[in-house]
Amino acid sequence: DLQICQHRAPTCCTKKMEESYQAAVRRERTQSIQALNFELKYMIVGHITAFQEAFESLLRFAENRTSSLFETAYRPMAKEAAEPVKELFTDISLYILGAETTVESAVLRFFDSLFPLVYSRLINPGITDLSEDYTECLRLTRQDINPFGHYSKNMVTELSKSLWASRMLSQALSLGIEVINTTEHAALTKECSRALVKMQYCPHCQGLTLIRPCVGYCLNVMRGCLASVSELDAQWRKYISTLEYLTNEMAASHDLEIALSGIWNSVNEAILHAQLNGPQLSATVDKVCGQPRQQEGNLSSANIVPVKEVTEAQTFVMAHASLNNKRREFISYMKRSRTFYASIAERLCDGDLVMRDSSTCWNGEDVV
Repeated sequence: DLQICQHRAPTCCTKKMEESYQAAVRRERTQSIQALNFELKYMIVGHITAFQEAFESLLRFAENRTSSLFETAYRPMAKEAAEPVKELFTDISLYILGAETTVESAVLRFFDSLFPLVYSRLINPGITDLSEDYTECLRLTRQDINPFGHYSKNMVTELSKSLWASRMLSQALSLGIEVINTTEHAALTKECSRALVKMQYCPHCQGLTLIRPCVGYCLNVMRGCLASVSELDAQWRKYISTLEYLTNEMAASHDLEIALSGIWNSVNEAILHAQLNGPQLSATVDKVCGQPRQQEGNLSSANIVPVKEVTEAQTFVMAHASLNNKRREFISYMKRSRTFYASIAERLCDGDLVMRDSSTCWNGEDVV
């Protein structure tokens, strides 16, 4: 009553043993593919972790640098500016990790929160009544009177260019893991599991436990079994090319590190622009929001402090070098995996599964 290992000679197999063999080949095939995938998956997961760590390091550096700007040059508003600064960098981090937000909304929200502080602490430092309504009016007015000139829009443009590639790379790496995980659990068809039993276990039914399949026979069976997986070849090659493009974009003129480290300078230029145009801004705000209560003897609004660059260059250089090296190592490895899905049958037939350098092997029917 054998269904797979039918042979003219007497046999020591039963139908139940054939069923056990089918379960065994399914388990073994999954384990073999997992073993092949392990190194590739390990590299991608490792790069995701390294990329996120280096990115978080750069982000902390840029945030500290921006916070230091307020503490050294704009002390009257430093304490209140801490929250908007923190929110800006949290939004940037979430954007790169794939959240449904935009760089533009994050930057403009930051400048909306900044304007009431700049107006009441630097342009008109005598203001004592900063009610919720007045603050909200200042936030809304910011969009119309554009107190920060072209600096806020420039910041959106620079960050959007550099953060886009980082966001895409982060999503692409996650997609790679998803693809690999899916191929590990690709179900074997009934025909495939029968062909694998015939190749690997039918010799056992004749007592030939040391005979292994012929190489050509193994390749035919594996290619048939993995036809659906090997169809990923063209898409996988495109995927590797896309990763290469994204890493080149990140390392090109729209460099993530340069854009992040330049945030403090954009913010400084924006605040200086607002201070220099203080009288015109005050006149417009008075018309729109009314005149707030002020202390006697209004303080001068000309207390513009030129800011010196915060010196944390060493940290930045290290994080920058780390990210660049990780990118180069990673893309070099991934390029070598271009043929991963095209050669999966060959790799599974390599090693102990088949008989090499021997005069006898199993061809599915007999020993040849």
